[in-house]
Order: sequence, then C-alpha cells, then structure tokens
Amino acid sequence: MKRLEGEVLDTLAQLGDTQQRLEVEGLTVDPHQFLGLEINPRAAAIAEMVLWIGYLQWHFRTQGSGLPPSPILRDFKNIECRDAVLTADAIAFATDETGKPLTRWDGRTTKPHPVTGELVPDEAAQIPRERYTNPRPATWPQADYIVGNPPFIGAAAMRQALGDGYTEALRAAWPAVPESADFVMFWWHHAADLTRRGEVQRFGFITTNSLKQTFNRRVLEHHLNAQPPLALAWAIPDHPWVDAASGAAVRIAMTVGQPGDALGTLQTVVAEGGAEADAVHIELAEKTGRIHADLSIGADVVSAKALRANGGISQRGLELGSAGFIVTPDEAAKLQPCDRIRPYRNGRDLTDAPRGVLLIDLYGLTADETRSRYPAAYQWLLERVKPERDQNRDPKLRENWWLHRRLREDLRASLADQPRYIATVETAKHRTFQFLDAAIAPDNMLVCIALADAYALGVLSSQVHVVWALATGSTLEDRPRYIKTTCFEKFPFPAANPEQQTRIADLAEQLDTHRKRQQAAHPDLTLTGMYNVLAKLRSGEPLTAKDKTIHEAGLVAVLRQLHDELDTAVLAAYGWSDLAPTDTDALLDRLVALNLERAAEEAAGHIRWLRPEFQNPSSAVNPENQKKLAMPDTPSASTPAKPAEKRP
Repeated sequence: MKRLEGEVLDTLAQLGDTQQRLEVEGLTVDPHQFLGLEINPRAAAIAEMVLWIGYLQWHFRTQGSGLPPSPILRDFKNIECRDAVLTADAIAFATDETGKPLTRWDGRTTKPHPVTGELVPDEAAQIPRERYTNPRPATWPQADYIVGNPPFIGAAAMRQALGDGYTEALRAAWPAVPESADFVMFWWHHAADLTRRGEVQRFGFITTNSLKQTFNRRVLEHHLNAQPPLALAWAIPDHPWVDAASGAAVRIAMTVGQPGDALGTLQTVVAEGGAEADAVHIELAEKTGRIHADLSIGADVVSAKALRANGGISQRGLELGSAGFIVTPDEAAKLQPCDRIRPYRNGRDLTDAPRGVLLIDLYGLTADETRSRYPAAYQWLLERVKPERDQNRDPKLRENWWLHRRLREDLRASLADQPRYIATVETAKHRTFQFLDAAIAPDNMLVCIALADAYALGVLSSQVHVVWALATGSTLEDRPRYIKTTCFEKFPFPAANPEQQTRIADLAEQLDTHRKRQQAAHPDLTLTGMYNVLAKLRSGEPLTAKDKTIHEAGLVAVLRQLHDELDTAVLAAYGWSDLAPTDTDALLDRLVALNLERAAEEAAGHIRWLRPEFQNPSSAVNPENQKKLAMPDTPSASTPAKPAEKRP
C-alpha cells in the first residue's frame, strides 16, 4: 500500500502538489487503516507491532532522518484478539444430567494392545467437552476490503482439531454453511455476504484448492446465483504452496469476490518448477470471462442438472472405519470356517497392483450371531476394531463395533444379482474405468457403477466422458477426483442406436480384456504406467528406456488404437462426428446443452433409464402400461417414465 501511495505522491509532485499537505491532513497510509482479527494473543500483538515496524521502516527509507508525524506510535487497537467466526455468551464444560463432566478421547494418545501389539486409543486420555451458550456469528469491524488466509481445516477434521463443542456451536451459528464445508468456508461465506450487501467493496482469500469441490462449491454457487449476485473478479484454482507450519507441499486456490454481475480474470498454472528461497517458479495462462463456481471459464457445467436416468446406480465403496476388517490370505485361513470373507480392492489395487487382501464383512449379523457362527473372526475384530470404536463419539458405532462404519445398503442393493460392475478410482492421475467381479468388495475410495453392460463401460471410458469428468469433478492436491453426483449423475449418455451400442460394447470388452491380459502376463505392469506411456505417445514426448519396457509389456500402441476407435464410435453415437476428442470446449458446451435438454425431458415424464429393471421396476414389469402413463396432461415428479431404448 505504501508503494501505491508512492506512485500517487510522485504523480502529485509532477503536478506541483506536495506530499507534506497530504501528511498534515492525514491522507497518507498508516497502520490505523489495517484492521485484523486474531485468536492468538501473542500473534495479535506481534501483528500490530509489525504494522508499525513496516510503517516506520518505509518512512525512514523514503524520507531519510526526518521524523514522521507525531505522535510516532499510537495505540489504535486495530488488531482485535478474538475468534473471527464465532462468539457466545458463555463457554463452560459440558455435563450430563447428573452433573458429571462429559469427556472425549483426546484423539492423539495411544497405547499398545496387549495381544496384537498395535497402537489403540488410550481410554484414560480424556479431555473435557465444551458447551457454548447462545452461539452466534462473530461480527467484523467495518472495512472497505477484506483479505485473509484462514485456517486450512477440512470438514471431517474439525471435531478433532476444534473440539465437539466448538464445531457444533459453529454449525448452529451458521446454518447457511453446509456441514460438509471446510472451516475456511465460514470466512468465505461471511465476506461474500457483506460484499453482496455493499458493505465491502471486494474480498480476497487464500484457501485450499478444495474450494471448487462439490462440498465447498455449494457456498460459491449460493452467492454467485443470489440476488444481488456476487461475481468472481479474479481466481487461481490450483496453485503450489508450502505450508508454513509443517513445511508440506499443498495446493491452494485464490479468489477475489466483488458485488454485481461482472466478468473476471482466471489464471491457471501451466508449468511449475522447483522452489527457491520459499518461492515456487510458475508459469500462468490467463483468460477473461464469467468465472463459475468451479473456478472455470467456458461451459457452465455447474448449471447441469442431476438426471434421474442415472440415479441410484453409482455409489462409493464400503467405508470400513477400521483397518481391522482387512486381512491377508494367511490371516483369513486362521479365521475359517467363515463365508463372510471376500476379496477387497482399493484404489492402489486398481492403478498399481492388487495386494491380495481380503475383507471381513458381517453385514446383517448381530454380535451374538457373529460370535456363535464365526468365533475366530469375532475375536479378531474384538481385539482390533472394538478398542478404537469404544472411543468413538457416535453411540451407534460404539454399539455396532463388529460392523463397518457405513453399512452401504444402497451399494449392496444396486450390486445384488449383478455378475460384475464398473469401478473407477475416485482420486487418480488418469481417469480409467474397468469391470470388477461382483465377488470383489470395493473400498470407499472407489466409485462403483452398478452396470454390467459393456456399452456403458465404453461410453464412460471415452474421451467424451473423461472431458466431462475433469470439468465437473474436483482435485485433491494435483490429482483429479471423480465425484459421482456431478461426474456420473449429471452425465448425459448418447441416444445410440442398436448398431452403435454393439460397436461401443465390443470395443469396451476388448479394452478391458487387453489391459487385464497384459497385466496378468506382466505382474509388474501397472495401469498408471500404461497410461503414462499412452499420454507420452499422444503428446509426442520421447519415451525413456523404462517407458519402452512398459510400452512393450502393455502393448500400449494397441491400447491407444482401442481408445481412438472407442472415441470415434462414441462421438458418432452422439451425432458429433464433426468434433475431435481434443475439442474440449465444444464438447463441454454440447454436453451441458444435452444435459439441460434431458432434464427438460425428465420433467415432462420421459426418462432414459440406464438400468430400468432396477431403477424403475414397474416399467420393466409392464412396459406397455408404463408407456401409457408416461405422458399425462400434467406431468409430476411421481409420474412413471418412458422405458429406456432397447439395448442388445
């Protein structure tokens, strides 16, 4: 700010005005114009002192030995030591109805289990729970601009980092902020609200790059679509950063909001080099346009609607809540007889090489039934899962300790009677899909699509869907994430004729078979390695000796040809043969338009079910009767839909 002031003073000097008049009238920049909220008393005091040190250093650097206006130091009290997002009338330790203090495990202290030797929670390490009286949003001092770098705490980590009492009070005070949103979004929401109301001219925040993920993006969507609206004036969605506390390399997003409906500048990192003197060398590309809630410019994929045609058949895998449910083949042999142990796959098993581990899954059994029928498995979980569950704040998880954290009835129902299903790794460098046998239990970090149809695998494996998934998904650090609610449930499949469906299904079967055959023949060959080499072939980058080995083992030229033919077939099914798979912007524009067209069809009662016998059983039982009901004079959400087009 003093540099900007210097430019103004230089201009005034050229115009014959003087700096002294500005100083006498108090029009120059000084610490009283910088307000702050800091919860740490030491940090608050240091911040205010640093403002004065910087102010005085600048004065003597530019003015020499002359003293600044008197008094030289003033106690403006402009850095307030308090919580920036929450206030309450009182904070006390929580007690039960008998007055006994409520406590929780401190989340850190462990001890070795006497049998397994593994570290388990130390039940003696308890800390008191807090109760907030009349919790409400903290008020901020009036300012023209708001800038900040709020704490990076994810929604799932808030209770551990901030405590149950604080977290519950915070969410009660800010009901407009979704419970799935990260801690930083309370700052973002409040600043956006002040800006839309005209109380602030602009605001800017540094956040994690999860800002554009679905659970945080809802906050942005609310303000960008509100009346009066907010506009993003500038943004960088993904930027390298070194965390000051841990020294870890993380990825951040930076956003600037302003009132109204205006275009903005979006900068994206196109190249980055090594760090030098705490700085990372980066190269930015820039474009101007309307910045959407996913921090993109172009096709407004955020406006796409969830399609009923795709509903109910995509689920995340099993959420265990404890590694104690996972066993090796040797360990499983000691737990026999037990028919509740089956193969288990996580993301690395798919992208790298299967570990060969198995999963204990006692869904549907009581503790007594488990102990009676599978005593060895019961004891295994008693010693490896129960100690951790005993310290869980959720009484249901404490009581049902022998079951997975989430029972996933929706996933189980969708996979019932299916011989196989489609799976993709939620967070991965390359977006690939493959068939898994129905006997394989999927990890929570896999997205499972309950379709055994190779036609569906082919469409999802095409570049058309990959482009959509990259645009509608999110990122973890620098790796794309596949979010089922946006990447799959909003994706419009083509209205392919039977011949086109047969061609796509045939190519998909060949693709799935090719990759699995080559990996079976070469145990060290990974899916990631094959697609790394494929990316180099497409870009024309020379292959290293290691790449050439992978190219030969994986027959990557064949893999490329299969993908090229699949892309051509899928584009033809959409009727978009005039486009190339690399025409990203045009593909997204057409997909968004098709999504909105399908959403309008569904509102009128015509739903192109992907798996009608499961999604809409009544139509599968009596399709003729369903057809008659599909077009009433007044369609409603409960109106049965038209049957899907026939597929071979």
